[in-house]
Amino acid sequence: MRITTGKYRNRKLFYPRSIRPTQDKVRKAVFDILGDISGLTFLELFAGSGAVGFEALSRGALELTMVESERDSVLAIKKNINALGASSCNLYYLDAEKAVKLLARNKKRFDIIFLDPPYHLAKVKKILQTLEAYDILSPNGLILVQHSKLELLPGNSPNFSLIKEAKYGDTWLSIFRKEE
Repeated sequence: MRITTGKYRNRKLFYPRSIRPTQDKVRKAVFDILGDISGLTFLELFAGSGAVGFEALSRGALELTMVESERDSVLAIKKNINALGASSCNLYYLDAEKAVKLLARNKKRFDIIFLDPPYHLAKVKKILQTLEAYDILSPNGLILVQHSKLELLPGNSPNFSLIKEAKYGDTWLSIFRKEE
């Protein structure tokens, strides 16, 4: 797996065999949708190898925060941080919900939140509820959710509006914007 564009272009990433990495075409779609992310803060929940987050950093994100609860994935992310010399990275070895609560207590805010939980655990709705309860998304910020086509997400909530859905085989990408 390689970073596709930006200052880390073509750099290889380590990843544990136990994960389902985000496909290149989905990563490309994410950043085509986002456009210029220079100077923005990026949070990747359920980071896996950190591929999406490192792609964001490569494309100019100001700061990258990754959250992962699986030991093998955390070790791979640490290897990737060292291999890239990515000093503007924060890594939390925590469950995503606990991390969101901790980030809120520390008054952290993010312009973009990307989440890709394991498909078979049906965690998307729960983490979206947690993100609503703990205000860590900047005004007009975006949440991008990679999920199985079998997991239907709510269209709107008091704080988030569904603005786009895209389908890539069995993978769906749902994009929410924070309402002011």
